[in-house]
Amino acid sequence: SEAKNCLVDKHIVFIGDSRIRQLFYSFIKLINPQVKEEGNKHGNIPFEDKSASIKVDFLWYPEVNGSMRQRIKSWTESSVAKPHIIVAGAATWSIKIHNGSNEALTQYKINITSIAPLLEKLAKSSDVYWVLQDPVYEDMLSESRKMITNEKIDAYNEAAVRILNSSSRNSKAKVKVFSVSKLIAQETIMKSADGLHLPESSRDTNAMILMNVYCNKIMKPIDGSCCQPQPPLTLIQKLAFCFFTLSIIGYLIINLIHRNNFRKNKSCTDLESGEEKKPALSSPHVSTLEMLLHSFCKLGLIMTYFYLCDRANLFMKENKFYTHSSFFIPIVYILVLGVFYTENTKETKVLNREQTDEWKGWMQLVILIYHISGASTFLPVYMHIRVLVAAYLFQTGYGHFSYFWIKGDFGVYRVCQVLFRLNFLVVVLCIVMDRPYQFYYFVPLVTVWFMIIYATLAIWPQIVQKKANGNCLWHFGLVLKLICLLTCIYFLSYSQGAFEKVFSFWPLSKCFELNGNVYEWWFRWKLDRYVVFHGMLFAFIYLALQKRQMISEGKGDPLFSNTVSNVLLFISIVSFLTYSIWASSCKNKTECNELHPSVSVVQILAFILIRNIPGYVRSMYSSFFAWFGKISLELFICQYHIWLAADTKGILVLIPGYPMFNVLVSTFIFVCVAHEISQITNDLAQIVVPKDNSALLKRLLCIAGFFFGLLLFSVVQDQSRH
Repeated sequence: SEAKNCLVDKHIVFIGDSRIRQLFYSFIKLINPQVKEEGNKHGNIPFEDKSASIKVDFLWYPEVNGSMRQRIKSWTESSVAKPHIIVAGAATWSIKIHNGSNEALTQYKINITSIAPLLEKLAKSSDVYWVLQDPVYEDMLSESRKMITNEKIDAYNEAAVRILNSSSRNSKAKVKVFSVSKLIAQETIMKSADGLHLPESSRDTNAMILMNVYCNKIMKPIDGSCCQPQPPLTLIQKLAFCFFTLSIIGYLIINLIHRNNFRKNKSCTDLESGEEKKPALSSPHVSTLEMLLHSFCKLGLIMTYFYLCDRANLFMKENKFYTHSSFFIPIVYILVLGVFYTENTKETKVLNREQTDEWKGWMQLVILIYHISGASTFLPVYMHIRVLVAAYLFQTGYGHFSYFWIKGDFGVYRVCQVLFRLNFLVVVLCIVMDRPYQFYYFVPLVTVWFMIIYATLAIWPQIVQKKANGNCLWHFGLVLKLICLLTCIYFLSYSQGAFEKVFSFWPLSKCFELNGNVYEWWFRWKLDRYVVFHGMLFAFIYLALQKRQMISEGKGDPLFSNTVSNVLLFISIVSFLTYSIWASSCKNKTECNELHPSVSVVQILAFILIRNIPGYVRSMYSSFFAWFGKISLELFICQYHIWLAADTKGILVLIPGYPMFNVLVSTFIFVCVAHEISQITNDLAQIVVPKDNSALLKRLLCIAGFFFGLLLFSVVQDQSRH
């Protein structure tokens, strides 16, 4: 279907010998796999796909001679419709017929010299490819082909490469030399049936690459790193580039001014007294403008690296190939490191800050290994990773519910702080990398769920722990709110139409559409629809038990009495293993995804109880995992472009030829960048979202203006694209 979409209304011509005929058949099988190789071997073979108006012809011209020249010349005449793609090549027949004589090579050079200007003329309006001759496997050649040697083939190829394009100075009017077939043949010709023609798998690869060469620049596939011109900078990208450039210049100017002032105030020796005069101490506080410019200066340099890695076609990308060892060996390695860096926690409460950071950290590292190893193809691993993603959302429900329930702080400052920290990096990447907001699906997911949690608790009546402690009836009020939330979730999950109507209103649709619709957003939301509710419910029950002192959270103490703790621990371990056995026995991804929203909470709760019931386990944490947990969001987002590549479809190659060294270098840079972006986000959050309400209101108006301008520019951009 992609081949048909690319080649609709196109005329393609293959002209040459039996090797070109092989390439022709492999090419048309990409359009129609049912095609049989039944045509006249030494004659012209037509092919047509009427549904897409595609016409592909093979023209039998086994030698580069006057006949081939006459056919090519006919296409250069203005009255004749020119083919859109021309694939030509021949040489082995000339070697065979003339018994490999030097005179035949001389005549080949003369003939190709006469054809070259015609091909170059056609190349101004069509895509013209000259296929170099593949090497042969001389030991398998029949007696009638023994004169076709690799030495002769190299001489003919050298002549073709030297003569073609020798007269053309216009880069757009050049014949493209298709040399990949020759490279593939060097590895596979020994599997040939006759020593001359390539095995079918190699021919198919050649045809696929030929299709990529022409179609990638038309179809612009997201995972295509070959044969695509660098996408032109959009208007928004140009404005972002100007902004970051001005920020860097502004910071350098302020820095130079400060250095100059420092030199003027530098202590100097009083010549009369011989004493050293010390300057007045400068203010230790860095100005807001300087911090702002410093942050944007660093961010600009980082975004340049992002762009170079995944938009500028500067670095190569490679495919992912899953093996069990590529996934499980790194898992064991980080597990050992995590256990090695074990420390005592500052507090021993259930899901304390250090423990949740640790949880986020090891989950994020496992998810990163899952992505780079391509383990999504292995269903048991995929199902366990889905639980890890669900666990992140569970923590979202648990953490935000706990904050609002205990603090009762529903102010705008808190909301803006959370929204800024969640979305800052993604908004910048949407601008710089020209990607829709929904592309970074996890951030829209946690953002929407945060707003749902906030709305559930902030809407009248506002029920918080302080109020509920005074009257137990408020607990029932909160339970009613949670039941209403669950009902809404259930309704939207089984009513795709209603869900799409909610998120299809402009300008909301600009945030949640991907490829022109909100289906992807609905699928992502539905996949973990109950787990945030489960997190909120768990927080409510846990905090109620904690308030009534029904659990023991002392250092080294089990969470409940010994009997209850042992029973719950046994049930948790059995539940955890049962889920893993079920996930490992999954045969159908669609069916397992349907069950996942309801059952993922089993393994999450089992893990929480296993991790917290024994007091000695609850009192310890891994500082190694906790460090990564503090930058888990940045790691998850940054991997899209500077660790993986082609928007997560491939792997970034900074150092070709050394895969292990490449992964080490790219990983080091990737982690450093994620850490730096986390620091930048924290610094900017203090400036952009101040605690003072009047200042915050002004900032919000500026942010609203920024997004309105962004929306306006995106509309103009979309219209120019269409």
